[in-house]
Amino acid sequence: MSGRSKKGILLLVVLGAVLMSAFNFALEKTNSTEFCTSCHTMQTNLKELKETVHYSSASGVHAGCADCHVPKAFIPKMIAKVMAAKDVYHEILGTIDTPEKYEKHRWDMASRVWAKMKANDSRECRSCHSFDRMDLSAQDKMARKRHDAAMEKGKTCIDCHKGIAHEEPDEPDEEEDEAKEDNSKDDKKDGETKT
Repeated sequence: MSGRSKKGILLLVVLGAVLMSAFNFALEKTNSTEFCTSCHTMQTNLKELKETVHYSSASGVHAGCADCHVPKAFIPKMIAKVMAAKDVYHEILGTIDTPEKYEKHRWDMASRVWAKMKANDSRECRSCHSFDRMDLSAQDKMARKRHDAAMEKGKTCIDCHKGIAHEEPDEPDEEEDEAKEDNSKDDKKDGETKT
């Protein structure tokens, strides 16, 4: 191998290490609660989180945004990052850039998160919580009964714990849903007549 080839390989290794470090740094920064709540609409979520045991507890254990919303494994983490980009997109577009607009879309956003958690068996919850490690005898009677039943029925955390870290939004009335469908149909008709 010539001296030139060795230098080229060394340069590629150094460049690869620098790029890998930069990528890791970016991942860590975008996993911080400070980053996640830097859009002003996410301040609502931060305020709610701060009022829960997930943020402040007697034992000092603290869960930030990424602990609940970003998987640990690389591929699912990258998928979550891409999906989270839609929140930034809608913030920029103005879809959720005010508290009123945010609240208008809150049920749909929460429902998508719940569906994801249901589909992955509350994977991020299970980073800290596990039926296997629960000491049911240390729980009050109601919690013990419900956790025991949940284990028997194969339920996952989100089946019972919606609204545990953020306020649970009110489910829209059927009339509101029908009005949304009618508006959507009208928008489609308007689009068809304009083309």
